[in-house]
Amino acid sequence: MQSLFDILGNKDYDLPDEASAIKKYIRDEFHQEVEVMVREKDIVITGRGAAFINTLRLRTPALKRAANTTKRLSFRII
Repeated sequence: MQSLFDILGNKDYDLPDEASAIKKYIRDEFHQEVEVMVREKDIVITGRGAAFINTLRLRTPALKRAANTTKRLSFRII
């Protein structure tokens, strides 16, 4: 039986490439920080303010191109 240390020691904690690309795009274009969660079938982008998130929704095609993904993008407002 493996210890918790062994299990967590082998886990990859690096940010997925898609998340890094989306964060960079948003930081460069809007000078804002967002949280990005990559799941199996979709990517969830969480940010502050309804106007900002709505602007990101309108830029969904550009965000998908930046991340080089075909996954569904979901947006959440903090």
